[in-house]
Amino acid sequence: MMFKKAMQRIGNGILKENPIFVLLLGMCATLAVTTSAINGLGMGLSTMAVLVASNGLISLLRKIIPAGVRMPAYIVIIATFVTIVQLVLQAYVPRLYTSLGIFIPLIVVNCIILGRAEAYASTHPVALALCDGVGMGLGFTLALAIIGLVREFFGSGSAFGIPVMPDWYEPVAILVMAPGAFFVLAILAALQNKWHAPSATNKKHDSDLACGGHCADCAGCTAAANHAQVAEQTAENVRKLAEEKKQAAARKKAAAEKPDEGGAPV
Repeated sequence: MMFKKAMQRIGNGILKENPIFVLLLGMCATLAVTTSAINGLGMGLSTMAVLVASNGLISLLRKIIPAGVRMPAYIVIIATFVTIVQLVLQAYVPRLYTSLGIFIPLIVVNCIILGRAEAYASTHPVALALCDGVGMGLGFTLALAIIGLVREFFGSGSAFGIPVMPDWYEPVAILVMAPGAFFVLAILAALQNKWHAPSATNKKHDSDLACGGHCADCAGCTAAANHAQVAEQTAENVRKLAEEKKQAAARKKAAAEKPDEGGAPV
């Protein structure tokens, strides 16, 4: 049972709840560092290392950390692991460290990591929290690598730094510039919609909610696409409940004032 849940968490992070293509989280790093496949892969793996480590430690300490200071505690834990990853990259992969630049320390404020800590790691056992971190990390890494590969392939005529296009090919230079990230992400999102792949913008036929309405399997973060619908439905439910109470009170009052067979009020 535990193994099945663990595999489900890993699969959800890669496909059903992919941070980039489905939840649309972590867009800052996604758009900034994916000028090449290597940069995207390096950023994804760095984020994955922090995500797995922080998920595991937060889950381990979930019953010790006071609720009132849980957010500062989460940030301190995440910042510690980010510092470790930054020092390791600087020591052993200096070229990648230079390419990623300021976006390595900015992993601290990546909403994917803090979101998983709050939505999942803080309420689940260590094993499942680690698997959730692996799944989300792999999904994030895969998405960044794909976007980086597309930009590099058409924008530079190469893949992972190796030239693959013929000499006559004229690279689309704008794809490796800042606007290129928006163009590639928009095209990939359009393909998702065309193929009806899981996405924050796709609605399934059995629900009005953008995530499909599968609340029983929701880890919390997928509700981000449904705030407006949920608020509207909640307001409608409150209105209906108030109306039902008003009608019940009116019926009770009418029954109390109804005369009995002798002509006197009850």
